[in-house]
Amino acid sequence: MRIETRAFGPLQANAYLVWSDPERAVLVDPGDEPERLLAWLRESEARPEAVLLTHAHFDHVGAVRAVVEAHDLPVFLHPAARPVYERAAAAAMRWGLFIDPPPSEPLVNLAEGPLAVGPGFEVLHLPGHCPGHVAFYQAEAGAVFSGDLLFAGGVGRWDLPGADLDELKRSIRRLFELPGATRVFPGHGPATTLAAERQGNPFVQDWLG
Repeated sequence: MRIETRAFGPLQANAYLVWSDPERAVLVDPGDEPERLLAWLRESEARPEAVLLTHAHFDHVGAVRAVVEAHDLPVFLHPAARPVYERAAAAAMRWGLFIDPPPSEPLVNLAEGPLAVGPGFEVLHLPGHCPGHVAFYQAEAGAVFSGDLLFAGGVGRWDLPGADLDELKRSIRRLFELPGATRVFPGHGPATTLAAERQGNPFVQDWLG
């Protein structure tokens, strides 16, 4: 499985272009800087067939409209994330930022279990940081795209609207049921592994006991 990573926008949210077959790539969390992101897609050998969203905070959806309009792609997100998705542009403005409102169609609901598009992901519903937050796990590649649930040395915020600390803790515990060697590709910052976070992440150490 091939993974290309770029960080976009003032919050430096990671977007991922992932594929086993270059004609069946997926774009995970296209967050901002639409022109730069579209240039990245033009330069890549991969051709996306869908946009996948781990969650719908504005810094992860700001380039969705541009990608959908340029490539005519469906957008996959969890139904519980739709209200946040629909308010993303307004939320950005409250932070003094601007994004194009993400399109209301074509949206496809994500659910737990195997995903028909892309490189054989399993969808894990892991709320707590944001309603409808999911992760995308590829067992054969030993990789999980964790969104803003888990970072190198940290975890997602739980003081935002719709966040819930108890849910976040449960989601972290569930994520760590995956093999320790699993590579973690987070919504911000560098990649890590579950084993490294179990040993060095203070939140994980406290919450796993």
